[in-house]
Amino acid sequence: MIYLQKDDIVIRSMKSDEPGIIFEEFLSQGWHPKYAVYETYYQEQQQQQRQVFVAEYQGNIAGYTTMCPFAKEGPFANQKIPEVCDFNVFERFREKGIGNLILDAAEAEAAKKSDKICLGVGLHHGYGSAQRMYIKRGYVPDGSGVWYQNRRLEQYHDCRNDDDLVLYLCKRLR
Repeated sequence: MIYLQKDDIVIRSMKSDEPGIIFEEFLSQGWHPKYAVYETYYQEQQQQQRQVFVAEYQGNIAGYTTMCPFAKEGPFANQKIPEVCDFNVFERFREKGIGNLILDAAEAEAAKKSDKICLGVGLHHGYGSAQRMYIKRGYVPDGSGVWYQNRRLEQYHDCRNDDDLVLYLCKRLR
């Protein structure tokens, strides 16, 4: 399914051979991905439990995000708000507007079911460009503070500045 197309960029659903391509792209960036994660995304897409938005730029996979129909954890759990999960634009494709188009497609799909969309963003420097993009797009913190390993982090509590340290944001769609 094609969600959106603009110039050399197509945002579409994931194809069966793409978990491996995404895995290899992360390896080439020096990351330590888990192939099973991307295979699970594809299977959940096929079972209509998750939407996967793959960005294709000039015939290459340039990034992706997934969206769960409803947040299952964090401050938006049990509120029937669609949640963007695992948003990435591969390093060699950044600064081309791909991230914004991926989110345009996800937000348009979310708006069919809800007047809001939510996400969690990491707090370490690797998430800096995503943090700025979300704020520019109108996402605001939900006010529940920082979360660590799917639990609200209480004041003065110890944590580690890793991918599990997040701030939850929400955006009104209509």
